[in-house]
Amino acid sequence: MTLLGEFALWISLPFALWGMVLGYAGGKTQRGDLVLSAERSIYAVFFLHVIASAGVMAAFLGDRFEYWYVASYSNAELEFFYKVTGLWAGQRGSLLFWALILGFFSSICVFQNRKKHREFMPYVAAVLQTVLLFFIVVLLFADVNPFERLGFTAVDGRGLNPQLQNYWMVIHPPTLYLGFTAFTIPFAFAIAALLNGRLDARWIQLTRRWILTSWLFLSVGIVFGMRWAYEELGWGGYWFWDPVENASLLPWLTATAFLHSIQIQETRGMLKVWNMSLVLLTFLLTIFATFLTRSGLIESVHSFAQELKIAFIFLGFMASVLAACTVLIIYRLPQLRSENQIESFVSRESAFLFNNVILLGAAFSVMFGTLFPLISEGITGQEISVGPPFFQRVNFPIGLALLALAGIGPVIAWRRATKRNLQKNFSTPVVVGLVVAAVLWISGAHHPLALTTWGIGAFVLTVIGTEFWKGTRARARIEGEGYLPALFHLVTRNRRRWGGYIVHVAMVMMFMGFAGAAYNVDERFHVEPGDVVQVASPLGHTYTLTYEGLSTARQNGMRNLAWQAIATVSVTEGGESLGILTTEKRSYTTQEAGSPPMTEVGIRSTFLEDLYLILSAMDDAEGVIMRGDSNAQGIDLQVLVKPLVNWIWLGCLTLVCGTLIALWPSVDRKRAAAESTADLAAEGAPVGAAG
Repeated sequence: MTLLGEFALWISLPFALWGMVLGYAGGKTQRGDLVLSAERSIYAVFFLHVIASAGVMAAFLGDRFEYWYVASYSNAELEFFYKVTGLWAGQRGSLLFWALILGFFSSICVFQNRKKHREFMPYVAAVLQTVLLFFIVVLLFADVNPFERLGFTAVDGRGLNPQLQNYWMVIHPPTLYLGFTAFTIPFAFAIAALLNGRLDARWIQLTRRWILTSWLFLSVGIVFGMRWAYEELGWGGYWFWDPVENASLLPWLTATAFLHSIQIQETRGMLKVWNMSLVLLTFLLTIFATFLTRSGLIESVHSFAQELKIAFIFLGFMASVLAACTVLIIYRLPQLRSENQIESFVSRESAFLFNNVILLGAAFSVMFGTLFPLISEGITGQEISVGPPFFQRVNFPIGLALLALAGIGPVIAWRRATKRNLQKNFSTPVVVGLVVAAVLWISGAHHPLALTTWGIGAFVLTVIGTEFWKGTRARARIEGEGYLPALFHLVTRNRRRWGGYIVHVAMVMMFMGFAGAAYNVDERFHVEPGDVVQVASPLGHTYTLTYEGLSTARQNGMRNLAWQAIATVSVTEGGESLGILTTEKRSYTTQEAGSPPMTEVGIRSTFLEDLYLILSAMDDAEGVIMRGDSNAQGIDLQVLVKPLVNWIWLGCLTLVCGTLIALWPSVDRKRAAAESTADLAAEGAPVGAAG
């Protein structure tokens, strides 16, 4: 199977090249046979990549250590599950996995449009095959072929990095890749619109669900990575502004801007050049994120690669795409003129535009901070680090502005907001936000940034809650329904609008969770068995922790484990037992000599806070592990209390629900459109602008 997979990867090269050429030729000549052949080649490339991926997995499952990739990321003792996920464990397999997912999405796109939207499909197929061809060329000619053989057959492999042997890390990279690759579909339609001159909002309408799908996977993938860092890295946080964390955030920021600005083009016929630029920028940033992870130019805990040859290939591809798309946009500028202009600073168009500018400002600051060390080293030869304080200082105010706009943008009137509109929509929410901030201040929450976040969050939730209440009450009165059926039917009649509101609620929840970090408690103790320590929660209660002792185990065949030391701690609060928490140090047979053991944390989660334990150090690790010395039980224990951290994960779940609602087709599209038109008319917009 492995040999068949290698052969399939090579065969996919001419198929992708054939499909690319015929796609552009079919679009130019309008010959249906050429277009059909180009589309069928996409199915062929996807099928060949399925075979190639199966070949890689077969090599992992069969312990084929004559292959460099398998020997580098697996060994005989690795669990079956992690051998299967070896496909995306390292640079070589993950690039093939990227191409596999893109082939899958491309096949779905071609199948969906096999009998419709034919004016776009020749160029869509050509663009998709161009991107597929790029990844195939990288795999075959950039010294990253997953089927490369060693000059010998290794007795055993190096094994998988223990930090990657975590279920969150198993699903985090594939989810991000799903987001990266899904955005190639909107990009392909945008280029097709530029090539065929159909530059109205139709290409956006055809790809809205692809845009939302990409954004959903990017959002969830980022949060999965945060959860992995929270559980596995053993430092108590979830975001360290690591270069590759930043790289995944960049396309999310621009995709979020794009999702908002396309509403202006659909409704008012504006920002056409802006939207073309955003779709191009977001696509390039998905490639950039892959490049940054795989090039080895910037080191981080995520980096797998050291080979710079691939970096020049990626940079060349991105430069070529940027140049070609810039030429196309300039060529089509006369047709990309806005049909209307912003009439007032106080309008929904302005709010969405401010939202875009702020998001792009955040993207610029993140990219600058990420690349500055590399640029500085290249110019001066000196390494200059840009750490979390820079990113926090710049992006926290940006985040607060975005949070406020999440409540302003959806309800402010199109074209020009009147004084009556502003009073109607914002008087009560502003009062609620101020009251919440005042109550929290009186309660002792004096951190200015957190207090501001919670006040703005209350404002946004009040705006959205009021919209749900008004819509539900009106429908219940008109249709004679109960409030729950009215709410259900309200949402199902216009899923896009109400799903978007739920997503905004999710963002408020996550921001409130981020703000809770201002009140984190971090205590460190040296304890012996039987010692009792107390840690006060910022919520007013006190945890009592009793260190019960340290137990150890040697090699047991689990995940290449050499030994583990487990600290057991019993927890009570106000005399009530909360159970037992354990925190560990682990050493793996696959670790390099001299490298420190891994930390496994103990977490007790509630809705309002987490109790988080870290075994920082052991007094006599050798005595405990090697000699089983029962007297060597002293440890350094770090205890953290993290308020509202679970709101981040619950916010992500809410975001998924809201996005799925927005993705799901409305049960009555005509009625939803009529309701949307009525909403616009009530706000003073021309009825013809409803979109």
